[in-house]
Amino acid sequence: MEINFRMMTLNDIDGVLAIEKASFTLPWSREAFYNELVHNQYAKYVVMEHNGHMIGYCGMWVVIDEAHITNVAVLPEYRGKKLGEALMRMMMEMARQLGAITMTLEVRVSNHVAQSLYRKLGFLNGGIRKKYYPDNQEDALVMWVKLR
Repeated sequence: MEINFRMMTLNDIDGVLAIEKASFTLPWSREAFYNELVHNQYAKYVVMEHNGHMIGYCGMWVVIDEAHITNVAVLPEYRGKKLGEALMRMMMEMARQLGAITMTLEVRVSNHVAQSLYRKLGFLNGGIRKKYYPDNQEDALVMWVKLR
């Protein structure tokens, strides 16, 4: 499957919101993405396309030598095709190029599929953030990987 990555623009917000709503119980708002793209100097957001159709996206903050994945999602009908892995590998490479030495993220403790992907990419468990997710008070597993 041929996929394309490019930097997210303001014109992509509607497509990203559709992916958010299909992927998360608490999707980010239009304003949140607008603020990330316009006001957050540390934010880098990438969209993934197939045949000109947005099928996934990922965002991260790169602060000094650390990258923090803010969110990553692939449309449900495109999951299981290693596209999330391709998206994460692309973000890890971008973080390296921007000077990051480590990368971190939070993932629901119940999301074993995502945890398996992150472990495949070299992420290790770093700790637990108690009651991190406001929709159901689920804990988050904090994971880290060295990029260099």
